[in-house]
Amino acid sequence: MPASSGVPRSVPAADIPADEFGLIDRFFSHLDSGPDVTLGVGDDAALLKLASGETLAVSVDTVVEGRHFPPGSNGDLVMFRAVAAAASDLAAMGARPLGMTLAVSLPVVNEDWLQACRRGLESAVQQFSLPLVGGDVTRGPLTLSVQVMGAVRSPLRRDGARPGDRLYVTASLGDAAAGLAVCEGRLRVSSPLAEVLRERFWRPQPDLDLGQRLAAVATAGIDISDGLIADAGHLARSSGVGLRIDSAALPLSASLLDAVPREQALTWALTGGDDYVLCFTAPSAAVLPEGVHCIGEVFAGAGVECDMLTNATGYRHF
Repeated sequence: MPASSGVPRSVPAADIPADEFGLIDRFFSHLDSGPDVTLGVGDDAALLKLASGETLAVSVDTVVEGRHFPPGSNGDLVMFRAVAAAASDLAAMGARPLGMTLAVSLPVVNEDWLQACRRGLESAVQQFSLPLVGGDVTRGPLTLSVQVMGAVRSPLRRDGARPGDRLYVTASLGDAAAGLAVCEGRLRVSSPLAEVLRERFWRPQPDLDLGQRLAAVATAGIDISDGLIADAGHLARSSGVGLRIDSAALPLSASLLDAVPREQALTWALTGGDDYVLCFTAPSAAVLPEGVHCIGEVFAGAGVECDMLTNATGYRHF
């Protein structure tokens, strides 16, 4: 990333708003309009409305500099990715988006970096239909916590898979892990290819509309954030079943296969994480949306079986 995109250690006092309320008003306000928002930013709490028969779905994700993204990263990219990762949880539940709140911890105030954050935030609000209805700003290590709220009538949970179901994913896997390797200098490829892979890491595309359609036909679902093996394991445990993955059926993009050998591509597809696509189960006779990929099956048993990397795990926070 260019040096100008990072967070400097100091900033002229004239550029600093008087307090956290000034920061909120300047960089995080006027993004709270939405059809389900009764009251947005500016009061002690936001007010959102649900239609009759709907249940509130709530999830929160936190990203920390140096742990979830490289130090000195562009604020536009960091913010968009943080919101997209949180929105992916709504997609996994089959929920329609209502709104979000955002808590930001900043080591210093950098106007350029915050302006970039604002651009990423505006883009995410528009793309995912997630108005920003509240939040907080404080001083501390660079950290973003995004809480998303959605409405759902028939939630797609993790505990509904049954033996005989098929196992699916909704898009290609492994590109984001390759993109992170490019960002960290562990993978060197041509500039056009590097840009494609970086984009997959920084701008994941959770499909909220597809999640809502799957809720009507799928038996269980989860989003892939820590790697297919790890997240499929969560689904298997919740459902009390075993999952069998066929590595030959995993969808791999042409970009990934141009960047690394197939074995490395499969390793990243199974364990790399950061894909933010959906993994779900459905009966073999189910009529599914176009574009999903069958990668295995559900059996009476426990755990996740795969013809390669059977002892591998995904990302671990601790």
